[in-house]
Amino acid sequence: MASSLQKCKVQKQEPLASEDARWIRLMKNTYKSADGKTRQWESAERKTRPKDSLVDGVGIVAILQKASGPEILLQKQYRAPIDRVSIEVPAGLIDQGETPEQTAIRELKEETGFIGEVIKGHLGVTPLMFNDPGFCNTNTFMIHVSVDMSKPENQSPKPELEESEFIECFSVPLANLYEECRRLENEGYAIDARVGTFAEGIEVAKQFRLT
Repeated sequence: MASSLQKCKVQKQEPLASEDARWIRLMKNTYKSADGKTRQWESAERKTRPKDSLVDGVGIVAILQKASGPEILLQKQYRAPIDRVSIEVPAGLIDQGETPEQTAIRELKEETGFIGEVIKGHLGVTPLMFNDPGFCNTNTFMIHVSVDMSKPENQSPKPELEESEFIECFSVPLANLYEECRRLENEGYAIDARVGTFAEGIEVAKQFRLT
């Protein structure tokens, strides 16, 4: 059955003045470079970061603990800037007063219906990551969450999507993530960098027998 996301299509593109943008602003950065010269650099930044937060949002590596083996929870979501359906992990922006861990649990339930727990130890929350530092100052924590599939609340998860959100969830065996990214790319999907980098890391660990 064809996905309804395949009906999405950009109908028009036009320049947007910074003062008319709701979510982002364009910036002109004047800085001194390593050679002592004054230079300029154009960038973008979000308007949504809470005043008491050093981070914009979180990406959620949700691992479904199944009897057949661990699977990673992924999403299909249409993204207008690239006019394609993207393969992503659940993610979301931090609300005022929230910790990254609280954001991850809330967003996971809202976007997927699953209820999980942040993994204990140093893997639970990654170092702060900058998505595209040559273009924008957007940053994120990756939060690793374990989802116990034997619990009743995870048997029939019901997302709580906003009116403008159209998300399709699916999962793949964690060990096969790299191969699945290749397959999905061949089917025309865009691979979000967070998914692709995570998959690449697993493949590198296999290739060099790091575990």
